[in-house]
Amino acid sequence: MKFKSLSISVLALSLLVVSCGAGDNKDKNKPQKDAESTAQTVNPAVDDATPGEEEQVQPKEFELGNKDLVMPLHVKVGTTTHYLTDYYPQWSGADKVTTDDERLSLVPLKDDWSEFSVTTRAKNFVSTIDVWHGESKLSIVVLGGERNKDNFMSAFNTDKVCANKSVGEAVVMWQNQRVESVEVDDDRIYYTLPEAAKDYKRSYVRIFAAKEDGRFNDVLIPLDKGYKVSYANELMRQDKHSQVLYSLMIDRFNNGNKSNDWKLNSPEVLDKVDYQGGDIAGITEKINDGFFTRLGISTIWISPITQNPYDAWGQNVNPDTKFSGYHGYWPIYSTVVDKRFGTDEELRTMLATAHDNGHNVILDYVANHLHINSPVLQEHPDWTTELYLPDGRKNIGQWDGETRLTTWFDEHIPTLDLERREVCDPMTDSALYWVRNFDFDGYRHDACKHIPLDYWRMLTHKMKSTMPNRDIWQIGETYGDTELIGSYVKSGMIDAQFDFNVYHDSRDIIIDESRSMLDLVRTIELSEAAYGSHHTMGNITGNHDKPRFISLAGGDMALGWYDDKAEGWHREVGVGDMDKGYARMKLLKAIISTIPGVPCVYQGDEYGVPGANDPDNRDMMTFKAENEYQERELQATSELFNLRRSSMALMYGNFKTLYADDDIWVFMRHYMDDVAIVAINIRGEDRVCNLKLDNFLFQVIPSNMTTALSSNGTAKIHRHQDYGVKMDVPAYGYAIYVNRM
Repeated sequence: MKFKSLSISVLALSLLVVSCGAGDNKDKNKPQKDAESTAQTVNPAVDDATPGEEEQVQPKEFELGNKDLVMPLHVKVGTTTHYLTDYYPQWSGADKVTTDDERLSLVPLKDDWSEFSVTTRAKNFVSTIDVWHGESKLSIVVLGGERNKDNFMSAFNTDKVCANKSVGEAVVMWQNQRVESVEVDDDRIYYTLPEAAKDYKRSYVRIFAAKEDGRFNDVLIPLDKGYKVSYANELMRQDKHSQVLYSLMIDRFNNGNKSNDWKLNSPEVLDKVDYQGGDIAGITEKINDGFFTRLGISTIWISPITQNPYDAWGQNVNPDTKFSGYHGYWPIYSTVVDKRFGTDEELRTMLATAHDNGHNVILDYVANHLHINSPVLQEHPDWTTELYLPDGRKNIGQWDGETRLTTWFDEHIPTLDLERREVCDPMTDSALYWVRNFDFDGYRHDACKHIPLDYWRMLTHKMKSTMPNRDIWQIGETYGDTELIGSYVKSGMIDAQFDFNVYHDSRDIIIDESRSMLDLVRTIELSEAAYGSHHTMGNITGNHDKPRFISLAGGDMALGWYDDKAEGWHREVGVGDMDKGYARMKLLKAIISTIPGVPCVYQGDEYGVPGANDPDNRDMMTFKAENEYQERELQATSELFNLRRSSMALMYGNFKTLYADDDIWVFMRHYMDDVAIVAINIRGEDRVCNLKLDNFLFQVIPSNMTTALSSNGTAKIHRHQDYGVKMDVPAYGYAIYVNRM
């Protein structure tokens, strides 16, 4: 890469024709609270063993703001209000915010520019605004209008980006600095990469473009000391786009230390919802035996580790049972490791072992509520929202509407009034305790939409201001439309969310044969437009709050709105049609392994373990296949995830649908010299697809494309002389074709 004269040429690219044809209890065994745990407060002091303490020295503001990529600011015609800390959380204020673009008008709403408005009359454009401290400035990309799914561009080599239409205007960013030496003509962009790129182990070039009919996708190029990252083996575990997540529930994963096994053994609690013995030592054991490595996992997401009650709470009607807190979501102390899960020392050992084996570990953290017996709530009973609504109804389980920020999840877990500073401040400190005192790589945040935005702003501001050199990734749980989900995904709040819309549509379209593949294509393209072409939204196989996908896919459970928890209490839920169920399970994994975002498998789904909803989806792991179907499922999962982690195209490539109909979807991921073509078939007949391409795209797809993975093992691809590509798409299956691994 030439640092002083790097150029990117934008050439015209177009698809011509694409066609596809057929062919509570007192118990002598329960752990006792010691003096240390009972003395814990919600805001403990940071101990002397803080990981990376030397990293907490404040750098210069310019350097501080230049580390993490700032997410673009989206504007529409009219006036919109923005908070500076949503983009640069380290900078609570600025000397000024300016723009050279006449299409943008900026007005400060606070003297320090912490809140400002942007007014524009332009529809589709790309631009920047500059944030100043003294003579130093950093920029925020401004995206106006909507993404046009037909407008496509991609980097084809170091000095060339191609687009299917001529580019009207472009913005080139290196980290958070706008590259000033950019020239755009009808089909080319020229720019010069800053010399400072050579000083960074990892930095990024980002390119944004637009024309009158809409914006293009963005291009992302990771750099190593200023040179493009060409191969997957050049990536580090901290490179978030290369992540594959594994979600585990500690108590139900693996028992590595039987000395901490304490069941409630209460007549009020059925065994299914009592503690089963899984612990932190059990996670370490599975890391050491290579379980996660073989599966292709880069990031381990563990359920909450904070101390939960030692007695029974909640109530199920049929069957009649209370529940233990085995799941971890009823925190008594927010900064104490539950002794049934292990000790601080065991936690540190697990984290060090994970890192030594190339794995990140993120912690599931609960901020919305504390258990009613928490000493914090005993001392501060006014810290909760009101249980009763003005009309006398209990404010419990009101998941949407105006009460979603105040609703209680249950009577024994009151919602904290985090809109009050005196509540929000110590609770954010409690969250930070785990990354200050333990070497966690990030968080999975529970129930994001039930927590006010200011909590996320305060947490992230504290994190990035006091630990600027820690690479901490945050992903949240929010159910809702893309606008609601995306409102949390900003540099000053959280990095990503789980894309439940993609999961639900994938699930329903794969299973319900009356649904069209086109619905899923639209959903994924909507996510790309809302979150960006290179988002790290989580794409799941399922989770601890949903019935097992395999039981839905095989027909033993039905899709729809009914009590999917009750079935697991009253019968043994299986798969149903084994052939169809496991084929569809692999199909879901193929989709989440190849689309933009990061794949996430819930424990047991790697085998295709059946089950209804909670608690039937939380059985103790056995780590063995019960039949040939599960053996093949585990193998396919490992193959798909390891392929994902070996392909730059699947991790960093731009995304383009080549063909879609009711049954078939073919799309391309492209990064530099790497190409991946993915074909998905949701129906029970083999298909042969013929893609007619223009000359340029035909030349882009190399002649050495091979079958990387296929659900039937026999899919083939080859190029025609008439600028076409022919490929097999197996029934209820997938074929993934690559030119380089």
